[in-house]
Amino acid sequence: TLPKIPSIMTVSRKRTSASASASSSATNTTNHTRKRAKPSTRHQKDEIQQSKSPAEFFAENQSIAGFDNPGKSLYTTLRELIENSLDACESVDVLPDIHVVIEEMSEGQFNRMRGVPDRGRGNGGGGRAVGEEREEMEYDYGGNDQENNENMENKNDGEPKSNAAKRQSSSNAANAKRNHKKDAYFLLTVRDNGCGMAHDAIPDLLGRVLSGSKYGVRQTRGKFGLGAKMALIWSKKSTGVPIRIKTSHVSADANKRKKKRKSDSDDDDDDEEEEDDVGKNNEIVGGRKVGKIVSTCVLDIDIYKNQPRVIQHTQEPNTEQWIGTEIQVLVAGNWTTYKSRVVQYLRQLAIITPYARLEMTYSNRSDEKKGMNFKFERRSEQMPPAAREVKHHPSSVNNLLVQQLLERTNAKTLVKFLTNDLSGITPASARRLIERLGNSFEPDMDPADLDDKLVTRFVQVLRSADDLFKSPDGGCLSPLGEYNLNLGIQKVVEPDIIATARDKPGAYDGHPFIVEAAVSLGGKDAKEGITVVRFANRIPLLFEGGADVATRVANGKIKWSSYKIDHKRDKIGVFVSIVSTKVPFKGTGKEYIGDDIIEIQQSVKRALQNCCQQLRAHLTKKNALRDVKERKSRLLKYIPDVSRSVFGILEAMQKRKSEEAESGPRYSSPRKRIAGAGAGSSRQQHLKPTESEVFSVLERVSNGDLTEDTIKEHLVEAVEENVNAGLGFDENEEVFGKVGTSKSKKVGEDDDRQAVYLVPIYDDPKTAGNVVIRHPLFDFFPLNA
Repeated sequence: TLPKIPSIMTVSRKRTSASASASSSATNTTNHTRKRAKPSTRHQKDEIQQSKSPAEFFAENQSIAGFDNPGKSLYTTLRELIENSLDACESVDVLPDIHVVIEEMSEGQFNRMRGVPDRGRGNGGGGRAVGEEREEMEYDYGGNDQENNENMENKNDGEPKSNAAKRQSSSNAANAKRNHKKDAYFLLTVRDNGCGMAHDAIPDLLGRVLSGSKYGVRQTRGKFGLGAKMALIWSKKSTGVPIRIKTSHVSADANKRKKKRKSDSDDDDDDEEEEDDVGKNNEIVGGRKVGKIVSTCVLDIDIYKNQPRVIQHTQEPNTEQWIGTEIQVLVAGNWTTYKSRVVQYLRQLAIITPYARLEMTYSNRSDEKKGMNFKFERRSEQMPPAAREVKHHPSSVNNLLVQQLLERTNAKTLVKFLTNDLSGITPASARRLIERLGNSFEPDMDPADLDDKLVTRFVQVLRSADDLFKSPDGGCLSPLGEYNLNLGIQKVVEPDIIATARDKPGAYDGHPFIVEAAVSLGGKDAKEGITVVRFANRIPLLFEGGADVATRVANGKIKWSSYKIDHKRDKIGVFVSIVSTKVPFKGTGKEYIGDDIIEIQQSVKRALQNCCQQLRAHLTKKNALRDVKERKSRLLKYIPDVSRSVFGILEAMQKRKSEEAESGPRYSSPRKRIAGAGAGSSRQQHLKPTESEVFSVLERVSNGDLTEDTIKEHLVEAVEENVNAGLGFDENEEVFGKVGTSKSKKVGEDDDRQAVYLVPIYDDPKTAGNVVIRHPLFDFFPLNA
């Protein structure tokens, strides 16, 4: 057996070597294949560096501007155009009158209106357009069910009616589902009575992205110059149709109020050209300057060059004496999913702009029954004062901003730069600030000599030297005001009771802000629980409300039970309006304000607590009145029994007296004689009637002057007179008849009373008149006119 072992080993070695050679050949083949599959680096193309225009960037990233989907794009387009109209009216101090028209059409109707050729149905293409056929089929199925049933029965004569009905119902369901998902087309028209646009400035105002006149430190509804331009870009992407503008331009209001307001027009022309244009092309009609020329412009945009492309630009005489702007845009959208949002936006806009008249008309070319109309009449004629532009505060600057200011400044010294180009710095504080900067800085040095290192040191000291300059002033802001906020809520919500408050101006990172709040109870269509309505720079915020500072403060920072409010059962409306030169929005959509800024969170909390304290006083009075009514009802309930019992006792006494007069006096028991002879308290002696009083009462009973009915009447009068003792008001007085409520007494025609609102004075009250009323909680000053 031993000689056979080497042979086995030899064979195994041979087999092993054979397998190894096979594996090696397979590996070589694989490596060879891999090498052939790997492309050569010489054939790889180098990455190309590209740059995009702002218009092209936002066209590709339209969700940044709020154009997430067709439904949201329709809502955002309406919102941007309406807010532009409000700005145009407020810039010339004119009460806004805005009319919105929404006209929905199907794809087939859009194609016929535009003359879009579809594929022909026949060989020669001479048949009816596919879009027209699709449209007719779609609206036949949705419009006349009886004709649809007949058509389906005719097409299915060979089938049982039950099968035909099933096929018809499934077809209708599929069509309805397909039509519901398919987006429609909307012709939007927004018309206002604002300042209009200059003829030559229209292309740049609406056809160049990131071009606008709202840059700077000022409270504005928009900042980036995107709104109307994004509407044009969405129209170009969804329908390919340019926008149409019709406008008559005026630069100022001839009937200005005593207090001048700075114009916020979007006109970018020079002042000299504007004055010449106003003088030549305007005349005064009805107290306003009316342009003699009406401009019509059909405008498109070149997104790759970020330049307007003018299709039509004409002028014609203004024979109708019309003032304002009318913008018409055709976009794709989805009304079904965003109808509630559009209506909600208009309702909240009517709250925050009660001085405006808003009207929206919606129509559907396919179904007239779906049409609707909303109208919010003007409730107030008091417009907020225009916001003022201010300079940058030292605590809000950064390296880039300081470098820009240094390049644009006309100051020759560093002291002049600090006092002229920044706010809140006096010459004395500027010199002390330069001393803190170190030896590298001199008061008389040229600002242009500051290099990057010195700028960094300059910014660090500016942001840390809060003790050298004043806090940002809130006088540059334009809040709505408690009076207008109250009227706006009354107009739309119609609550049972309202309380409003404004917190003192605050600041964060060098930007001033003011918080106004209102809390209402009850109202039309109100829901149980807390409903938060938010505004930022007088713009309604509808989305992402759960993360907003107002929502979190109302739900987590306010103890509603301590103000006699049940936050789960009562219908509570919380309204918070924040205005600032820079609203700290979170996210790219600018839909909510975070609660990470402690100054704003505390200001919102103080304003809401102030409102709740006012409500607690009213609710305490209301509860007291309710208790009075309950006590009164209980007393009145037992008056008949009491009067009957009392009269029965008096009759018995009168009968006994008459018997005593006939048969002599009746002696009482020894116990009663002893009790009567005892010395009682002074109160008992005072309440014990005399013999003459008893005789007088019994005489009236015998004569019929005192009856059960008279006792009942006297008891009712006593209850009416004494039930309100200690309350300080009459039960018939209307509890919610004072300022801050919606239910008040009716004032007669001859009553000339006017509602008065108190404005808190946070500055030095010495500028006001003499003190009229002094109170432990406040002093009342009449403001000088």
